[in-house]
Amino acid sequence: MDFPIFHLDFMGDRLLIAIIAVLHVLINHGLAVGFIPLVTWIEYLGFKKGGKNAIVNNEWDQLAHRLMTVAFIITTTIGAMTGVGIWFASSLVNPAYIGSLIRVFYGAWFVEWTVFVTEVVLILLYYLSWKRSLASIEAKAKHIKLGAALSIFSWITMSIIVSILGFMMDTGSWVENKTFIAGFTNPIYLPQLAFRTPLAALMAGAIGLFLTKLFTKNGSSFQQDSSKKIALWMLLMLPFTLAGALAYYFKIPELMIGNLPVAVGTMDFQSWYDLLVKFIIGALTTVLLIAGTVYFKPKLKIPTIVYILPVIGMLGFAGIFERIREFIRKPYVIGNYMYSNTLRKEDYPLFKRDGVLAHATYSPVKEVTEENKLVAGEQVFMISCSRCHTTRGINSVVDKFENMYSLKEGEKLNGDLMKNYIKHIENARYFMPPFPGNEAELSALVEYIKHIQDDGTPIDHQATSMR
Repeated sequence: MDFPIFHLDFMGDRLLIAIIAVLHVLINHGLAVGFIPLVTWIEYLGFKKGGKNAIVNNEWDQLAHRLMTVAFIITTTIGAMTGVGIWFASSLVNPAYIGSLIRVFYGAWFVEWTVFVTEVVLILLYYLSWKRSLASIEAKAKHIKLGAALSIFSWITMSIIVSILGFMMDTGSWVENKTFIAGFTNPIYLPQLAFRTPLAALMAGAIGLFLTKLFTKNGSSFQQDSSKKIALWMLLMLPFTLAGALAYYFKIPELMIGNLPVAVGTMDFQSWYDLLVKFIIGALTTVLLIAGTVYFKPKLKIPTIVYILPVIGMLGFAGIFERIREFIRKPYVIGNYMYSNTLRKEDYPLFKRDGVLAHATYSPVKEVTEENKLVAGEQVFMISCSRCHTTRGINSVVDKFENMYSLKEGEKLNGDLMKNYIKHIENARYFMPPFPGNEAELSALVEYIKHIQDDGTPIDHQATSMR
C-alpha cells in the first residue's frame, strides 16, 4: 500500500490488463514463438529445392517472405505496444504485485530483457536482409541460420516469462525459503512450458495454413504442396499440445482446479463452462480435421473460408486458456503469498488489528469517524475490492449484492446482512480474499456500497475529510 491506486470503474482494472495481456499472448505465441520457426523451415525448404541453377525455389522463398511480412508488421506494432502496455497497466493497477515479481525474479528479468533486445535486433536483421540473402548460397545459408537464432531467442524469452507465470499460480517452496531458485523452479514451470511450446507452434500452423491459402494461386500444385507441409507441421504438434495440456492440468493445485467452473466467466456465467469445454475440444478437433484433410487429401478443394476455422479455434483456445489461468489462482495474485487485492497474506493480522487505512500511505483518512465514513468506505473499497470489482461498471459490487439478495427494482440493500457476508466472504466465495480491515472499516465499506446504490454520486474527498 505504498502506491496511489488507479481505478478504471466503467470496465474494471482486471479487464484492462486482461485485454492487453491476452492480445499480447496471442500475438507472441501465434506470430513469434511458433511462427518464426515455421517461416524459417519454409525458407529452408525453398533453399533445398533451389536446384543447380538457382539459389532458392522462388515460390517457397516468396511464401516464407510474405508470411514473415505479416509477422513482422504485427509483432513490431501491436505486439510491441501490448508488451509495453502490460507493464504500464500492471504498474498502474497492481504496483505492489509487479514490484514483488521484479524483486523475486530480478536476475531473470535482466536476462529476459537482454534476450528480448537481442530478439528485436534479430527480427530486424532477419526481415530487412531478406533480399540480400538471395545474392549467394552462402548468404542464404547465413540468413536461415539467422532465422534459427531468432526462433531460439523468441523461445528463451517465453521460457523465462513462463517461469514467472507459473510462480504466480504456485510459489512452491519459495514462501518458506525466499530463494530465486525456489521461485524459478516452481512446480508448474516445466509442465506449462511443455504445453505452451507446442501450442504456439500449433497456433502458428493454423495461421500459416490460412495465409498460405491467401498468398498462393488457388488450386496450384505449389499451394497443395506448401499447404501439405504446414498441415504436417500441425499434425505433429497436436499430440504434443494435448500431452502438454494434460501434464499442465495435473500439476495445477487442487484448490485451483475447484475454480475452473467459475474461471471461464463470472459467477453469472458458470453455466457456460460445459459449452466452453466443448469449444476447446471442438477447436482441437477442427485443427485435426482440416490439417488431416489437407495432408492426406491435398487435391480436395476446400473453400477458403474453412481455413479460417482452425485460426479462430486456436486463438479462442489460447484466449480461454489465458482467462482460466488468470482466474484459477484466486484468491491470490501470487500463490499463497499475495492476495488478488495485492495485500500480502502475512500482513493480514496487522490490518485486522490496526485497520487497512492506518497503513494506506495515500488515503486521505487514516481512521473511520462519523464525519468521514463515506470517504473511508470508498478508500476501503479501493484498497480491498477495486482490483477485481467496480462500483457500477463491469463486475459491479452493487450488482453482485443486488443479485445475491434477489432485490427487486427500488429495494435497498440490508447493511447487517452485507456486513455478516463480507466478514466471512472467503467461506462463501473461496476464490475471494478475506476482508482485511477492522469492524469500523467494514461498516464504512457497507455504507459506501449502499451510498453507491442510492445515487452513485462520487464522494467529495476534500470537503468530507476537512469536517
